[in-house]
Amino acid sequence: MTSTFRLRTAVAAAVAVGLVGAAAVSATAVPATTAASPSSPAAGSGEAAKTNTVKADRHDVKQWEQFRLHGKVTGIKAGTAVHLQQKQHGTWKTLPGTSVVNRSLDYSMRVKLGIKGLNHVRTVVAGQPSNAVAVTVH
Repeated sequence: MTSTFRLRTAVAAAVAVGLVGAAAVSATAVPATTAASPSSPAAGSGEAAKTNTVKADRHDVKQWEQFRLHGKVTGIKAGTAVHLQQKQHGTWKTLPGTSVVNRSLDYSMRVKLGIKGLNHVRTVVAGQPSNAVAVTVH
């Protein structure tokens, strides 16, 4: 009796939306037991995986010439601070440049580097480091 009720509800919803065809009806008439599988992110621990990726708009710049880093995050709230790091003598040093994650969960940062040669920079958001980006300073 309940499966008939669910099917009628699904048919009514499909007609109300304007979808016509058996594919639309069968897609909405999913039993409640298979709607949330344990492998889906919504049924997990409740916290999404944090990711932070960054790209540079240029990879060759002059000394102290400005370039931009554009990044995208997931699992991190808007308004979170973004910190810039540069690899110096084998360790990551935090530089004074900062930015903020916007509502679209991305960010942009203007950067100027003074050390000539190949520089590796990255960003850190909520403790999550990004990939390293190579920039050559001439």
